[in-house]
Amino acid sequence: MRSASTEHPSGERPQRPDAPARNTPLTALDRVPWGDIQDSTGSAAAIPQLLTGIAGGDADTARSALDDLRKRICQFGFVVEQATAATVPFLWELAKQPQVTCRAQIIRLLQNIADARQWESTAAVYPKLLNHRENPVVWERAARQAVRSRRDELGRLMADEDGEIARATTELARSLGA
Repeated sequence: MRSASTEHPSGERPQRPDAPARNTPLTALDRVPWGDIQDSTGSAAAIPQLLTGIAGGDADTARSALDDLRKRICQFGFVVEQATAATVPFLWELAKQPQVTCRAQIIRLLQNIADARQWESTAAVYPKLLNHRENPVVWERAARQAVRSRRDELGRLMADEDGEIARATTELARSLGA
């Protein structure tokens, strides 16, 4: 007697119990080539794990993961990296999830990214920076654009019951000129 196949007819891999559910914001993490892009530490390969820690961790775990992520994608609150723009859509999604414990801090990080002008300011004084193969001015502009492209999310977040989230979102809206 043959046993039933464990293959899924659709060809999809079964979801691991510890993987984010299909309806969570992190389902597209594997579509980003994290190992091929850079954060402030080198390879951005650790970013998915940090985002997962923010999404599903207790308050201390989430805060710690967000602090580490901030250092990797928006160091000092104003220096963005190559991986920043790829991370922004996940930050927007996490900011909307009521179970995420550090939503206001995520929104403040989005504001820091939207306000980042470090590389542009440096290039204004040292234009040779623009001639480098890896152009951080391009990263900075892409990161700011990634934040701006989701500004339609602002209304929902400004109306949040949590006053801290509403205030942080109002400040982000001001930064975006919305």
